[in-house]
Amino acid sequence: MKNKILKLATGLKVVALVVFSSFNLSSCSTDEASTNETANVSASLERRTPAKGTTSIAGIASNAGFNELVSALVYVDSELNTGLVNLFANGKDQYTVFAPTDQAFQNLYAALKVNSITELPAPLVRDVLLYHVTEGRRAANSVVPKNGNRTITTLLGSQFSVTPKGSINAIGNTANITTANISASNGIIHVIDTVLLPLK
Repeated sequence: MKNKILKLATGLKVVALVVFSSFNLSSCSTDEASTNETANVSASLERRTPAKGTTSIAGIASNAGFNELVSALVYVDSELNTGLVNLFANGKDQYTVFAPTDQAFQNLYAALKVNSITELPAPLVRDVLLYHVTEGRRAANSVVPKNGNRTITTLLGSQFSVTPKGSINAIGNTANITTANISASNGIIHVIDTVLLPLK
């Protein structure tokens, strides 16, 4: 059992290092489009908490084209019987999800030299998914601080911090909130441009 845990931890560390290096290199380039996008995001981060939506987090993820995120949820459910799909589809509790785009997942796959989420160990994928969720309905104004950094504790038990510009400093890499305050019946979704990694 100890050997399996050590192998999983080592695998997570390798994944984090590879992807962190890859994203650090790609994040060095900026252009006019990204500047405009940052301005738009900054404006959306200042909005107040939106009213509850009528569609669940899982429903929004399916309908809005978060195909890779949905595939990851289905994968860990089928392999580990986690019940995550049901939790986000039918659960009564409120959650805040930092949802990576399909492109964010594709960047991860490219860095790891895999073609899909199912080529990664299911326990690793489960931990990565839980690192993208925190309890409660947290709109941008309670996630993104006006000054300093704000610490977010995730369902994994690990933390990441958020800067006033909506940048996320995770344990293994960084990401940016690109769209904030998508309101669901059971929480709020903030779209991010990178898959967050929970280990160095």
